[in-house]
Amino acid sequence: MNRHPASAKTGQCIVCGRTFPKWKLHRIGYLRPHLYEMIAAEVKDCAAESLICDEDLGHFRRRYVEKLLDEERGELSQLDRQVLDSFEKGASTVQAGAVIFDRNLTFGERIADKVASFGGSWTFILLFIAVLLAWMALNISGLFATPFDPFPFILLNLVLSCVAALQAPVIMMSQRRQEEKDRLRAENDYMINLRAELEIRQLHEKIDHQMAKQWERLAELQQIQIELLELRQGGRERE
Repeated sequence: MNRHPASAKTGQCIVCGRTFPKWKLHRIGYLRPHLYEMIAAEVKDCAAESLICDEDLGHFRRRYVEKLLDEERGELSQLDRQVLDSFEKGASTVQAGAVIFDRNLTFGERIADKVASFGGSWTFILLFIAVLLAWMALNISGLFATPFDPFPFILLNLVLSCVAALQAPVIMMSQRRQEEKDRLRAENDYMINLRAELEIRQLHEKIDHQMAKQWERLAELQQIQIELLELRQGGRERE
């Protein structure tokens, strides 16, 4: 069973000249006025009844939106161009940047994340206090004939200094990765917001265009009704 009955009928794109099924073509007269003017200015013999394919329509839409953004913001950034590429192809702008970033972790980065996660928990704090108290109790209680670290616990101070010296750069590595994740999320949110803004603008222009068309049709119908009434009145006067 054919899902697209209209695909039996074909048409020619006014831009590229290729033949497509009618359901893959768009009548230029139904497009937004500014987009229609841009196409008509660049394509020879372009009329309201002419057809344009999805690919060429996406290309002109991208150029039109790029022109608007360039007039408003000046030079476009790399993120703006990525949004325009997805807008032209009709693809989703949402990107799981943090997930992609996590997939490329090295062994050292995974260890850094685990150490930072454990070092910032109450489990680590309580366990560390318990080790310190046990260390000092063993050396003060006199269980050993010769304490391995007598008061003032010089060896304990050395161990604490080594732990602090190693823990600080590991935590900084984890924080740097977290900042990179936050940056990716911020860029992703910016791209989504920009794509939503472009879609809303396009929707507003479509609604305005449809309303203008409807007003034209209503005015035409009203003119026809007035002419019919004038004809009826003229016929009655003759009678």
